[in-house]
Amino acid sequence: MASRSPLRIDPGFGVYVHWPFCLSKCPYCDFNSHVRRNPVDEDRYVEAFRVELAHRAKLTRGRTVNSVFFGGGTPSLMKPGTVEAILQAIADNWGIEKDAEITLEANPSSVEAERFRGYRAAGVNRVSLGVQALDDSDLRMLGRLHSRAEAMAALDVATSTFERVSFDLIYGRPAQSIERWRAELTEALAIAPEHMSLYQLTIEPDTMFERLERAGKLVMPSLDIQRDLWDVTQNMMAKAGMPAYEVSNHAREGAESRHNMIYWRYGEYVGVGPGAHGRIMDREGRRAQATEKHPEMWLTCVETEGHGLVEDEALSIEEQGDEFLLMGLRLTEGIDPGRFHLLTGKPLAPSRVAELIADGLVEYTREGRLRVSAEGFPVLDAVVADLAA
Repeated sequence: MASRSPLRIDPGFGVYVHWPFCLSKCPYCDFNSHVRRNPVDEDRYVEAFRVELAHRAKLTRGRTVNSVFFGGGTPSLMKPGTVEAILQAIADNWGIEKDAEITLEANPSSVEAERFRGYRAAGVNRVSLGVQALDDSDLRMLGRLHSRAEAMAALDVATSTFERVSFDLIYGRPAQSIERWRAELTEALAIAPEHMSLYQLTIEPDTMFERLERAGKLVMPSLDIQRDLWDVTQNMMAKAGMPAYEVSNHAREGAESRHNMIYWRYGEYVGVGPGAHGRIMDREGRRAQATEKHPEMWLTCVETEGHGLVEDEALSIEEQGDEFLLMGLRLTEGIDPGRFHLLTGKPLAPSRVAELIADGLVEYTREGRLRVSAEGFPVLDAVVADLAA
């Protein structure tokens, strides 16, 4: 794996905006998403976002926003005017860098050309489409509301409207063979713009898929097949000029998600909206923040308390070190061991590093960065746990 561009001293400052509403709940999803029968009062939510953004701005004075990410849920259910108002509030509180990345997640079933032009006019310059599969039967199994044809049409609209486009696929699906995935990925690469997120399906707690698996009604591929699917994915994407720059993310050189890179490089970001998370710095160090998950309760908190935070805690040195490893080792560029030393006051344990190198699971780059090897990525969690122990 080739090393990407060197790490800037400042990883950047981002704003994450969570829109928690969906038309339906996918059976594999454990995100904070909610279905509402009645129309959402977007004007009320806009005002609450304004209040919460102003609260976070007071805690992060002097910063300039490098990226904004509208996630969910389904942000493409928002009116363009809602997106525009939130972006204006961000600009009013911090200022937005001239070439900032402004991303909005969209589901193909909610894509309309006119609405997309409205998002573009509001300032969105990157869209991420939740395609998830190019097979109609698998889309139904995944609980998706769109068809393959709708996904293709949505991609056409997106690429003709936005400067930067990404889309997601889920693999390792029940009954998916190596041959079927290879054919699907070949097709996806033929239409791929500059960035793809490829997630291997995992069964998350408290989801419909977990209940189905427990009942024997959902059979996942064996561990051997899952590993073969991983290897096929990495090889095909690398040959196509879109190598992995993170465990599940692939891009052409220079097309990496700038917002997510802030997370993985352990930068600062604020999170607003129901169930959003943030990491900011103050005089005491790094703080972990999280907001109330329930949308209507979040609204009440913001309207009565001036913010929706339910967690706001200073992280210990040990916790910061663990997070730094957990996030940074997801990247193929790896981490700067010197930054870990500065952050925690101690170096990485030489004996553990040596053992992992001997096992072929981590390696040093020519620039002295420590990264997980190609063999180590399938067991990344174990590698991180070993280094953090």
